[in-house]
Amino acid sequence: MVPKEEHQYTGLIQLLLHFGWMWIGVFAFENKVERFLQKLQPLLSQNGVCLAFTQKIPQYLDLEDLPELSNSISIVTDKLKDRKANVFVVHGESITIVWLRTIMFLHDPENKESALFGKVWILMNPIDFILMGFQRSWDLQVFHGALSFAVHSRDIQGFKEFIQVIKPSTNKSGFLQEVWQQLFNCLFSKADLVNETCTGEENLENLPAPLFEFQMTGQSYSIYNAVYAVAHSLHEAVRSKSQPREIQRTGLSNLQPWQLHSFLQGIYFNNSAGERMFLNEKGEATAGFDITNLITFPNRSFQRIRVGKMDPHFPNMKELTINEEVIVWHPAFNQVLPFSQCNDHCSPGYWKKGLEGKQFCCYNCVPCPEGKISNQKDMDDCFQCSEDHYPNKEKKGCISKLLVFLSFDETLGISLATAAVSFFFLASQVLGTFIKHRDTPIVRANNRSLTYTLLVSLQLCFLSPLVFLSQPGKVTCLLRQPTFGITFSVAISSVLAKTITVVVAFMATKPGSQMRKWVGKRLPFSLILSCSLLQVCICILWLLIFPPFPELDMHSALQEIILQCNEGSTFFFYCVLGYMGILAIASFIVAFLARKLPDSFNEAKFITFSMLAFCSVWISFFPAYLSTKGKAMIAVEVFSILASSAALLGCIFLPKCYIIVLRPDLNHREQLIKRM
Repeated sequence: MVPKEEHQYTGLIQLLLHFGWMWIGVFAFENKVERFLQKLQPLLSQNGVCLAFTQKIPQYLDLEDLPELSNSISIVTDKLKDRKANVFVVHGESITIVWLRTIMFLHDPENKESALFGKVWILMNPIDFILMGFQRSWDLQVFHGALSFAVHSRDIQGFKEFIQVIKPSTNKSGFLQEVWQQLFNCLFSKADLVNETCTGEENLENLPAPLFEFQMTGQSYSIYNAVYAVAHSLHEAVRSKSQPREIQRTGLSNLQPWQLHSFLQGIYFNNSAGERMFLNEKGEATAGFDITNLITFPNRSFQRIRVGKMDPHFPNMKELTINEEVIVWHPAFNQVLPFSQCNDHCSPGYWKKGLEGKQFCCYNCVPCPEGKISNQKDMDDCFQCSEDHYPNKEKKGCISKLLVFLSFDETLGISLATAAVSFFFLASQVLGTFIKHRDTPIVRANNRSLTYTLLVSLQLCFLSPLVFLSQPGKVTCLLRQPTFGITFSVAISSVLAKTITVVVAFMATKPGSQMRKWVGKRLPFSLILSCSLLQVCICILWLLIFPPFPELDMHSALQEIILQCNEGSTFFFYCVLGYMGILAIASFIVAFLARKLPDSFNEAKFITFSMLAFCSVWISFFPAYLSTKGKAMIAVEVFSILASSAALLGCIFLPKCYIIVLRPDLNHREQLIKRM
């Protein structure tokens, strides 16, 4: 008729987890402690609860063995003074309270320390608070706020009145007289039962609760329901057509208990308390436990308040329901939820690091490592934020990363865009100047068509960074590198063609030279077309096999998501740059060899300086490009494009513009011939 013991263990675990009590002490009878811990210890370990200590309680206290008594007092008081373990689980019988209270009294007879001693007592078995003999004058305030698992019960109408009516003077039961003598500490005469000390009319209501409770206990309620269950099963046995033959033949007088088993299975009825009782197919009661809170008073009385219930019918880990708002704790806790852990809570931003040689409930609080957080108390480990978030400064939460890319809206983007447009207009101004003075000797000296082609290609080179400064998308990623590679190939091919034109023109002036047939527009433009087409083929092959695509880089920056273009294939990217480098080196070598040709026809000196500056920029580009990420990497490439294009424009054309605009007196055929 009582609930299974396993439900009580489950309820204890849920109660400890509900209040966050992870460091507890256990007092248990020495003959039951092994069995108790064998069942409880695995549940505690699975749910992260540790035992601060386990203290065996002897079945009796030998007051005559002073050394053993002194040792017991010392051991128990040390356990009771454990400041970290504020929750004690007691598994035993009613005598357990007597034993513990005696130890406390012997240690502190004047009750000075005990009055301030604050712990939470959790009573596992249906333990009655009894005071016997010399303990009658002791109070129970040390157990104020205790919680207990009591077998479920309800108030039975008329039970209190029934108890009040029973007196030894009217009921000659020897058992009642014995109980009466213990309750009122009096004696009845053995001869004629004339009261020597007891009148038999004493009022039970005057007794403190530790001596006598008027409320029906869980054990009594179970017996009460058991009687009703047997009565209902007997009733079913009598009126059932399938009753055993022995019952039909002999009646109920010779009925054996086992003959009622089949009628007890599955029986249900309503008792006089208005509660529906049910026994399952195994004949077991399905009631649970009541969680009660003990409130003690200075006059040695107490009151049990029902604050929760352990109902085995509910789903797993939800069997316990408790109303903590009505719980009264010991005054030492100032009505604040008691704390019972080996360590203080680890705040968010920290994690629990176990201590060597200690139980897992004892640990150090260690800050989370870089890049990880903990957003709850007492976390076993820190964890990383999702890819699109990053830890805040306290490492206790995640913040959304900002989506960033090099654009026209920021200072760096505006500066690079302004520089690109400014150089574009400067190249346009140079081109306009050369077109305006196209018939002057200095413009005609070095193939005007090549000059125009080079200037137009430089204009496109200055505009190509604008594609890098726009938001990466499918189209912009496809256009970025091919546009830059092809325009630069045209520009460098034009420089190479101009250099070769100078060499061919000089060689053609020699008598009988075979180079005269190469003088003209066909050679330079064939060279530009062939060199540029090879770069176009590399780019087309790149776009067909491994085309660039936009991607989100979550990891390069801690607080940012970088929207960038993935080149698709670094091999083709370096092929484009390598091919440009080959053209630049070829132009540099030819120009360097032709630098001493007559000045009237010679741009080789300027081209040599321009190619030297061009190669220096792109040689510096590689380590800078490889050592940066995100916006900085794009900025490095854009800067290299602008710097190398500006080097070509400045070294080749600014000296000529100086003569055309500021020294027109030098821009005459006679001056050129004189300089020869």
